[in-house]
Amino acid sequence: MHMADALISPAVGGTMWAASAGLLAFCARKVRQTLDDKMIPLMGVLGAFIFAAQMINFAIPATGSSGHLGGGLILAILLGPYASFLVIASVLTVQAFFFADGGLLALGCNIFNLGFFPAFIAYPLIYKPLAGGARVGWRGAMLAAILGLQMGAFGVVMETTMSGISDLPFKTFVLMMQPIHLAIGIVEGLVTSAVIAFVSKARPASIPWPASGDGGSIGLGRVVIRLLIIAAFVGGGLSWFASSHPDGLEWAMGKVSGKEELEKPNVGIYKHLSTIQEKTAVMPDYDFKSAESSMVEAVETTGVQQQAKWPAVNAGTSIAGLVGGLATMVLAGLIGYGLRRCSGV
Repeated sequence: MHMADALISPAVGGTMWAASAGLLAFCARKVRQTLDDKMIPLMGVLGAFIFAAQMINFAIPATGSSGHLGGGLILAILLGPYASFLVIASVLTVQAFFFADGGLLALGCNIFNLGFFPAFIAYPLIYKPLAGGARVGWRGAMLAAILGLQMGAFGVVMETTMSGISDLPFKTFVLMMQPIHLAIGIVEGLVTSAVIAFVSKARPASIPWPASGDGGSIGLGRVVIRLLIIAAFVGGGLSWFASSHPDGLEWAMGKVSGKEELEKPNVGIYKHLSTIQEKTAVMPDYDFKSAESSMVEAVETTGVQQQAKWPAVNAGTSIAGLVGGLATMVLAGLIGYGLRRCSGV
């Protein structure tokens, strides 16, 4: 559900940048007042885990589409809404600048859609009331994940419609976006339940409210190490097996307009931001910069696409998963550490 700049007008993009920046400032102030030193490494490793998890596109049966974990609800449950918003912003920033996943003009939209709805609506108003006394709260996780993604998907439709620069009429676009993200939300609910079950069993104290009524507890350091190992395994290995089908947003655009990717204007702020992203994206589309041109050249020479493509793509994907996860962990951890230092405690 990462929006590209081709969907967004400068006015809408600027407005959402301002909204997300305001929320980030508000969350930073709240985190500075309440952050525990022990939560800083958890912010970093959960950022790496969500980055890796978002690389795994899973196929949606009978649709020709795929989806990936949003992760905002997991972060909200484990870190609270304020820190979770900072972490999801870190994930999306690394993706946009280093891997050209999502546009720079649309970054404010993406942060808001994937961060605000899970952290400030789905988590406090749906998940906590339903799961407060439960051992894991899978029902709350399922409903909160579904509704959080539905709101995020609707946000994409509204921002696109208000921008008015793409040939995506509101009615048909929303009729495509909402059902496909319902299916993605069900999977996200299951994954969220599994992650929360693992953490609540391993270390109940890591949950900021009673999600587990009993059971033992291991050190936070061991929980962090286990999550880091899982993140490395997912980003460096399982990412090879991600579905090649278009994600929910691309699928919906294809159904409505016949194109899964739209061309953005190559003038003004669009051109300027594209130039910036081309310079900062060290591994666009989670691959080596030379991989695509090498593949095309090899195919033209030999006529064998698979031999030219797979070795480079797999190696590039693994390195992108590991490097991106590390970059996100460092960025989220530095944000937490910096805010803790600024608190004067």
